[in-house]
Amino acid sequence: MEAMVEVWDLTKYYGTYIGIEGVSFSIARGEVVGFLGPNGAGKTTTMRILTCSMPATRGEARVAGFDVLRDSLQVRRRVGYLPETPPLYSEMTVEGYLRFVGTIKGVRGRRLRERLEYVLEACDIAHMRRRIVGHLSKGYRQRVGIAQALIHDPEVMIFDEPTSGLDPGQIIEIRQLIRELGRERTVILSTHILAEAQATCRRLLIINQGSLVGDVHLDEGGQVLRIQTPDGRQVGYGDRRRVALLARGVDAASIARFGEALGLCLEEAQPERDGLRAVLSAPAERDPRPALVQKLVAEGGELLELRELRPTVEEVFLSLTQPSAPTSTTSETLRPCET
Repeated sequence: MEAMVEVWDLTKYYGTYIGIEGVSFSIARGEVVGFLGPNGAGKTTTMRILTCSMPATRGEARVAGFDVLRDSLQVRRRVGYLPETPPLYSEMTVEGYLRFVGTIKGVRGRRLRERLEYVLEACDIAHMRRRIVGHLSKGYRQRVGIAQALIHDPEVMIFDEPTSGLDPGQIIEIRQLIRELGRERTVILSTHILAEAQATCRRLLIINQGSLVGDVHLDEGGQVLRIQTPDGRQVGYGDRRRVALLARGVDAASIARFGEALGLCLEEAQPERDGLRAVLSAPAERDPRPALVQKLVAEGGELLELRELRPTVEEVFLSLTQPSAPTSTTSETLRPCET
């Protein structure tokens, strides 16, 4: 798959302060990627370098094949950028402002008219075209900000905290708009709000204290599939499928025996007041639950609970950004499986 954004050893120093250091990643065409981290982690610094707003101290970054330092004009033509504070002129009308932005971005004549109508409809602000920008609500101003980033038909869209300060209804609307834009473009969404990224993205790049600490892949439901660390290790949330069960009428030896017969690995078993709680795993391509239930009942056991175990995005984020953070009490601690 074609890479639209490529970053190697990107570093930015502000005097003696480290903004980012040694950041490397690649984003393919059509991906919607969340760029997550605590406040001050280096998200905005990275976005500014990618949009040619500031130079890096060292390292290299390419957007659509063009170097952000040597070919900055070509990069700017291919990037749509919405900073945390949208660059709006409050005294202009929505239509007048978008025409002005389109013109300075090199869009003119019939093409400008077509792009203007497109962004007004795409961002659902056509009915606001005659309104003064300064008279709009914050949600509509944010939509105008997205429209200005979109008017020159960029291949890559970069949003820095796009829902900051919006109410819940406005947040839902902006999320939907970003998802729709991601069907045709590469989108990078910089945020420190986990729910924001989880609802919009299928991949999360997590940065902490200026360094990239994890590359997290999510499934269609926003659940963690796998994590890759900077040293290249694949942290296995996609290599094995784990389930936890609570049952009565069976002991650990019985579960280990019929689990082995089913090709499952017993990772943990702990007696509880209501019965025996156990964690078993199978290869990722298998769903062990149907066979496990059938076998448990055949062995005379009574199933009280059965669920698949996956870490939450919150747990992954805390483990990567706060290594000393306590483990969530909602997830079992799993021992490595020998099989």
